Amino acid sequence: MKNSLDENQIKDRIVSIKESLGKKLLILTHHYQRKEIIDMGDFRGDSFGLSQKAAADRDAKFIVFCGVHFMAESAEILSSPHQTVQIPALEAGCWMADMADILTIEKAWNDINAVIHDESIVPIVYMNSDAVLKAFCGRHGGLVCTSSNAPDAFQWGFKKHNKIIFFPDQHLGHNSGNILGIPSEEMIVWNPEEPLGGNTPESVKRAMLILWDGYCLVHTRFRVEHISSMREKYPDAKIVVHPECTQEVVKEADAVGSTSFIVKYVKEAPANSTVIIGTEINLIDRLSRECEDKTILDLHYSLCPNMFKISIENLLKTLENIGRINVVTVLEAIKKDARSALDRMLMLDPKKV
Repeated sequence: MKNSLDENQIKDRIVSIKESLGKKLLILTHHYQRKEIIDMGDFRGDSFGLSQKAAADRDAKFIVFCGVHFMAESAEILSSPHQTVQIPALEAGCWMADMADILTIEKAWNDINAVIHDESIVPIVYMNSDAVLKAFCGRHGGLVCTSSNAPDAFQWGFKKHNKIIFFPDQHLGHNSGNILGIPSEEMIVWNPEEPLGGNTPESVKRAMLILWDGYCLVHTRFRVEHISSMREKYPDAKIVVHPECTQEVVKEADAVGSTSFIVKYVKEAPANSTVIIGTEINLIDRLSRECEDKTILDLHYSLCPNMFKISIENLLKTLENIGRINVVTVLEAIKKDARSALDRMLMLDPKKV
């Protein structure tokens, strides 16, 4: 990439490449991307919406995913053989995804099955995970979920199984379990560094939901005291938060939902209202610009540094080397099983796919 190009020249060059490739190119942008990245994309959404788009588009030869690595992996898993998936920054990872690995998941699976004996258990994995963990779920009859459909995924699991092990986000798990009315004593957290996850055999047998001890550093920055403080300052405001927040924060909020839910919530809020949001700051900043008839505030400043690794500079470099650099690949053996888990997710609500 030529360092002499200024921001407007970079954007003009991106637009020119997009025009020359036409339908052969699809640029997907996550809601947490900066405005300049969103502006260059063809489709914006949360991880569920982007997964749908990647699965449905068969015209594109090149899919450039402006998000973190696990999202681009999912697009690659769902892609057709003629498609190439690229990410502008290969190093854009996810702390939460790194909190679970295949060795500790397999050990937990074996330890749990040794305790529950003839009871059935199904694994459900959050989209925020490596492809090998999605493949694990595919092999064991499970599926992937996102923050948009986690309660639906849990309901799906309980139709055939006594128990669910959900990884890696304990907070999305707790909040989804609360929506379904699962008693707190029947939801346990599994710490992979402790024998039997830090639980007793009796508590494992009693549990309906076994939740991995993982979390999102962006959303666990929000605290109940942040809500209390904002309610004092803005008593008429509504507070909406993401389900990766702790259940204590969710309980004090007015609404909870995925990034797409939050966008819809803000767009549908009455004019001149105040909405306070507990999620990644780039989405909040963009909603503030797009909804000038409302006051949009952040519950507490929280930036995802991995999403921030995507820039217009490395997006241009990727487009100038389309199909050649930062290509995301998944081994066929892993891809097959992971595809099964993702397909089950996409079939949760046929009206949406």
